[in-house]
Amino acid sequence: MHLRTLPLASAAALLAISAAGAAAQQNAMTAADSAVPLPVPGRSVVTTRYGIVASSQPLAAAVGAHVLERGGNAVDAAIATNAVVGVMEPTGNGLGGDMFALVYEARTGRVYGLNASGWAASGMTPQMLASKGVTALPERGVWTVTVPGVVAGWDAMRQRFGTKPFSELLAPAIWYADHGFPVAEVTAGLWARSQAFLAGQPNAAHTYLIDGRTPRAGQVFRNPDLAGSLRRVAQHGRAGLYEGPTADAIVRIVHEQGGTMTEADLAEFRAEWVEPISTTYRGWRVYEIPPNGQGIAALSMLNLMERFPLAQYGFHSARALHVMMEAKKLAYADMLRYVGDPRFGPVPVAQMLDKERAARRAALIDPARAACSVEPMEIDGITNAKGNETIYMTVIDREGNIVSLIQSNYSGFGSGLVPAGAGFMLQNRGALFTLRPGQPNTLAPRKRPLHTIIPAFMEKDGTRIGFGIMGGWNQAQAHAQFVADVADFGMSIQQALEAGRFTKGTFEGCDVEIEETVPAATRAALTAMGHQLTVRTRRTPNFGYGQAVMSDSAGVHFGASDPRHDGQAVPETPPVFAPAAAPASPAPVRHP
Repeated sequence: MHLRTLPLASAAALLAISAAGAAAQQNAMTAADSAVPLPVPGRSVVTTRYGIVASSQPLAAAVGAHVLERGGNAVDAAIATNAVVGVMEPTGNGLGGDMFALVYEARTGRVYGLNASGWAASGMTPQMLASKGVTALPERGVWTVTVPGVVAGWDAMRQRFGTKPFSELLAPAIWYADHGFPVAEVTAGLWARSQAFLAGQPNAAHTYLIDGRTPRAGQVFRNPDLAGSLRRVAQHGRAGLYEGPTADAIVRIVHEQGGTMTEADLAEFRAEWVEPISTTYRGWRVYEIPPNGQGIAALSMLNLMERFPLAQYGFHSARALHVMMEAKKLAYADMLRYVGDPRFGPVPVAQMLDKERAARRAALIDPARAACSVEPMEIDGITNAKGNETIYMTVIDREGNIVSLIQSNYSGFGSGLVPAGAGFMLQNRGALFTLRPGQPNTLAPRKRPLHTIIPAFMEKDGTRIGFGIMGGWNQAQAHAQFVADVADFGMSIQQALEAGRFTKGTFEGCDVEIEETVPAATRAALTAMGHQLTVRTRRTPNFGYGQAVMSDSAGVHFGASDPRHDGQAVPETPPVFAPAAAPASPAPVRHP
């Protein structure tokens, strides 16, 4: 691979932009936009010819790296890492949540999609809720609980691509749940935001508080109940959660709160292999999970952004950011109107990703003025059609297989319902349904809600990147910004994760949150265009936390981790240093 075909092809290109390239970019900018140099990353890209695990929890990433060292592949490492992150970062994920994954298989060059998002319980209808006086779904509580999808997702991935048994893959998570771990700094801050919420739920307080308080940074936290739930999965596979004692505990607490979930709702749920959706952007092929997720909005944004010469405008120029912000509104308006569970009605994916339609849509963007009101595009035959915690992680193994995986409870911790003795909270993903009749995302039994969490993958000329940035409705717009940073501005994956971002919760209005790292001159120009900016400090969850791995055509692998969180990209140790055998699973350790 040559620099003339792909600027990310060498370590030098990954770590710095050339002086000539910087000068050319500055010359292309107009007087209205001050030149903004590309960010100097605060961290170096991790580089190796072996595997890398990038996670928001360094201890979990180290577990995944050890799985690779013991002969596991990217899927094995992803399952083991995700299980440990569920123990260490319960603010955003765990056995009670959902999961999506993109799996790149190096041998075939194919990208597979996995939808492990759970469905609503039997009996959950707008009419049933109306009979109980519920006319709008609350943020939390029993009406928001959907079937947890993550264990079904692990099972599907392991059955298709894995090489290790659950007993080996879950042993580290069981060990940490039993023996404890020091809580990481950012994680402790996120945990503390939920202290009052957790204290108001007896099972949650028992599980997640220490002497009535959330754990502080560096304090050792243990969850022996979760160790027990993980042991049942290690021994019985997916049946360890969807049948038997754990399933009984889930159904029991839902019924105690007046809900309708049945044993069959759990036992009959399966994850679904899906064909990823994709578009091209500046020669890159970018992949997302298809609906019921919001990934289509990221691709729609890119199709709109492609109509404008962002590289000529310059990184963090007002013109480039203005185009992205306007594209975000148009793409999200369409996504929120048309996307729901495709098993319950058609989602016009082909029309929404059509390049000619994108060109007409892009023509609505005024290059000088923000639009505070946009409308969804009209698609014949389709009926009209709502800050959250999540984790994202990604793995590359020595063969170049990549797993891009995202997992979530939805809101911090989830619904508030912790099944007795289970050690995890049930998600509140059902809060994303609408109760308005006739919409793509209207609540129905065994229907999956419009989903916010999305993993991503991109490739060009032998270079492949698994990436994701979490955070509710922030995700699709953050994905598009990451892709532009790489494709338009030639950034390394570490630079692209560290670059300042903007975020906007809805497609309505001109309000936008923007990071303080975006220059004041640019912010002033955006304000003059009509954008109503709220400047946020860098280490807030509003802009999401990301991870990325990359391979090039020479077989060199790269890893990056977002400094906004506690995470790290951890490389696999070469085989000569690998331990001979995995440690035995420890005996249970009880709370003192």
